[in-house]
Amino acid sequence: MLEGKELLEKAKLLSKKSEDEIAKGCGYVGPSGRILRKSFYRALIEAKGFKVVNGRQGKNGNRASRGRQTEFKTKVHGNGNLLIGNAYTKKLGLKPGQEFKIDLKKDSKKIYLIPLN
Repeated sequence: MLEGKELLEKAKLLSKKSEDEIAKGCGYVGPSGRILRKSFYRALIEAKGFKVVNGRQGKNGNRASRGRQTEFKTKVHGNGNLLIGNAYTKKLGLKPGQEFKIDLKKDSKKIYLIPLN
C-alpha cells in the first residue's frame, strides 16, 4: 500500500479511473480482494498533510484503541448452531484442528469442552 508522496503521485496518474480502480492501483486491497476504501481515504488525507485522529470513543469517554470488544454472550442461531467465535477461541488458546469431547450438564445448562489427546 502506497503512502505519502508515492500515493499522491500514483493517484494523480490514475485520476481518470474510478475511485475503486485508483484504490486498487495504489495497493489498497485486502487478502480477500475487498477494496480497503477507509484505509485508502485516510492515507490520502494524511499524504496531503492532515492529521487523522480516530473519532470513536470507548464506554468511559476514552479513545477506543481497538475495534469490537468481546462481550461473552452469544445466541443459538436459527439452524440450531451455537457459535462462540474467534475471539474466544484465541482467548482460550485453542488451535485449528484441536478436538474436544462435549460434556453437557442439563440441570445447570453448562457445556464443558474436554480436550482429546
